[in-house]
Formats: sequence, structure tokens, C-alpha cells
Amino acid sequence: MTAVTAGSPPSPPSPGTPATPETPATPVTRVVLVDDHPLVRAGLRALLDGEPDLEVVAEAADGERALDVCREHRPDVVLMDLSMPGVGGVEATRRLVADGPDVHVVVLTSLPDPGTVHAALAAGAVGYLLKDADPTTVVDAVRAAAAGGAPLDPRAARAILPGRVAPPALTTPGEGAPRDDGPEARPGTVPPATSQVGGREADVLRLLALGLPNKQIATRLGISERTVKAHVGSVFRRIGVADRTSAALWARDHGLGPAPADGPSRQGY
Repeated sequence: MTAVTAGSPPSPPSPGTPATPETPATPVTRVVLVDDHPLVRAGLRALLDGEPDLEVVAEAADGERALDVCREHRPDVVLMDLSMPGVGGVEATRRLVADGPDVHVVVLTSLPDPGTVHAALAAGAVGYLLKDADPTTVVDAVRAAAAGGAPLDPRAARAILPGRVAPPALTTPGEGAPRDDGPEARPGTVPPATSQVGGREADVLRLLALGLPNKQIATRLGISERTVKAHVGSVFRRIGVADRTSAALWARDHGLGPAPADGPSRQGY
């Protein structure tokens, strides 16, 4: 056998020896952490960097710094605290989305009140988690946001999908009997959404409003992911929205809360 000296090219493989296929690289989701507590950021970094498909590329302790690091690193997902000195999380989210609409902001906060949830989603956040969430939930939420989902903590979902309270019945002047002229005549209410979205599309919209990505919706309803995608597109066209967060807010305003305990409706397969 001829020795290979330093600097010599390696011998070609023997005839008939199959080439070793290259393993495709796993796509990595780039994440920026925004929180004014170093301990929180350290814990999140350890959690996310322990996943092969996630990488924390930068951190920021306030909203102003978050804008700078996101312009520099162009992350896929930003985990955003809300209560910070200087520029807060809601305003930082608004500026980030305006600056780079491809970034997916997921709020991670200890504030579950409806007003804060509404403000964050209206600013452009695609998800809303609370800091007592299970670590696996946070990891899954980052992946879901990067894939186009809208991860919402159930408590945040309830904040944007509250129970509807019927107003008092109307009374015709001069008559003692109450009269109900339907939802159109009741102040502060809107007509039911079933005239616009019904059957299987309503089932999809309910689960979408809870922040589930298409794959999980398909599993819940026992249909294909391709069918779910078609339903989502149809729902967007029917109600006149362009994204999942807007669809969730529309569902809230039109009384399409989470599906009943006995499961989704069986109409419109």
C-alpha cells in the first residue's frame, strides 16, 4: 500500500463503494430574549439553547435595546417581557413589527389581565404566555410561532374570548311584556358568527383562536393538515382578516369561544 504523505490528496474511494450521504442540516430558529431580569434571561437561554433546533442569538434588558439587537441579528422569534424600564414591551413590539414584519413576537409576562393581553396582540404579538408556564410549553410556543402559529396561554385566550352576557330584554313603549328584537337591536352586542362561519370552519376557528398550529388542529379534529389549511384560508376570506391573531380577535367579538366540552360540531365535513 502506498503511504499518503502530508499534503497529498486523499485516495479516491474504491469502485463500487457507495458515497456517504450528507445529513441535512436541521433548520435553526433564531431567538432574542427581552427581559429586565438577568436571572430570567439566563434560565430561558439555558432552556432554549438545550434544544437542537433553537438558538438564542441575543438578549436585551429593555425595549430600546431590543430594537437594536433585533435590527442587528434579525431573529425569527422574540420572547418579550412587558414590564420593563424605559420602552415597555407593548411599545417595543409595535416598533419591532413595524420595522420587520417577519419577526414573530411572543409575549412572556406575569400580567394576565385582559387589557394587557389586548394591547400586546393589537401591537402585533403573535402569542402570549405567562411566566408560570411549563418549560415545555415555552419551547413549543417558540416553535409554533416560528411556524406561523399563535401560541396563547389558556388564560390569555379566555381574556380575548370572554363569556357573553345577555343584556336585558327590550320593552315596547306602552306594553308591559318584554320584547326581544334579536342581537342586532341589543346595544353592545353583535350578531352570531354562524351566518359567516359555521360547521367545520367554526371548529377550526375556535382552535385557531386558542393558539393551536394547523398540525395540532388537524389532530384534534381528525382531518388532514392540508384540509385545515384550506379551512383557515376560507375563514380569513369570509371574515376579512389576513392573520391568525386578527382571526382570534374576530372570534372573540363574535362569540366563537372555545369548543364545547362535548367536542366540535359534526357539520360541514
